[in-house]
Amino acid sequence: MDGEALLKRLGDRFGDIRGRLTPNAGMDKVTWFRVGGPAELLFQPADEDDLAAFLRALPEEIPVLPVGIGSNLLVRDGGIPGVVVRLSAKGFGFVEPIGETTLKAGAAIPDKRLASAALDAGIGGFHFYHGIPGGLGGALRMNAGANGVETRERVVEVRAVDREGNLHVLTNADMGYSYRHSGAGRDMIFTSAVFEGFAADKGEIQAAMDAVQHHRETVQPIREKTGGSTFKNPEGSSAWKEIDKAGCRGLRVGGAQMSELHCNFMINTGTATGFDLESLGETVRARVFETSGITLDWEIKRLGVFAEGRTVEPFA
Repeated sequence: MDGEALLKRLGDRFGDIRGRLTPNAGMDKVTWFRVGGPAELLFQPADEDDLAAFLRALPEEIPVLPVGIGSNLLVRDGGIPGVVVRLSAKGFGFVEPIGETTLKAGAAIPDKRLASAALDAGIGGFHFYHGIPGGLGGALRMNAGANGVETRERVVEVRAVDREGNLHVLTNADMGYSYRHSGAGRDMIFTSAVFEGFAADKGEIQAAMDAVQHHRETVQPIREKTGGSTFKNPEGSSAWKEIDKAGCRGLRVGGAQMSELHCNFMINTGTATGFDLESLGETVRARVFETSGITLDWEIKRLGVFAEGRTVEPFA
């Protein structure tokens, strides 16, 4: 992959684009794991119109991949071919009340900022976002949830731009939500959303947020290089219980380790590669299957291509 060559080849198409184009952008600077090869081309649009114009100008054979703040992404060591779209905080980092119990927010804001804005407005039902280390775009895509509440319970509508640069306004039903999943088209890049909560006492909201924060600090390795929950909870059980039962708490592969504190969290101990982390995850999946017959599904999103000679095969 040569981002400079790609940008040179496509550059004359983007004369009116106001956003930032960066060739060979290091994804290890973006993801919380701090691993991974470069994006061939990284685009940070100025606003929704700029994003739409860029996608219309981009040849359809060039793949496009949106990423958020990188909290639950594992980028492989060979990097990401094509274009990675990362929404800018300036153009997509807003949040504002638009009614007594409704908020509108841009897809680039951290989940914690949405929780704080709801607190300031006296709107309940958003405390769970205070404990999710991610961005709103990712929360919309994967129906992020915590403390018994999920994104789908708060979403009214979502604005999105498709691969051809067309704008869509999706209802809650259009999003097709299920556990840690959205049925919205994979080519949709979410730009903003409207949320509905309920009137609540600010003191009660703050207490709920404090409880969420205390829980995270007590049971999760929040100060490590991690990607959050590695695997989805299997039906009728918890991923961490099955991992622990399989003897994988603290298991290491290279510089990657399953956390001793919360064994459904992978951490980069300082020297891990994408290969180490994905190998560790597949090893855990295999051992859990051997122990309990349960196949754990990845919650962390693995992106990009493997480095030559460093392929990780799924255990099954």
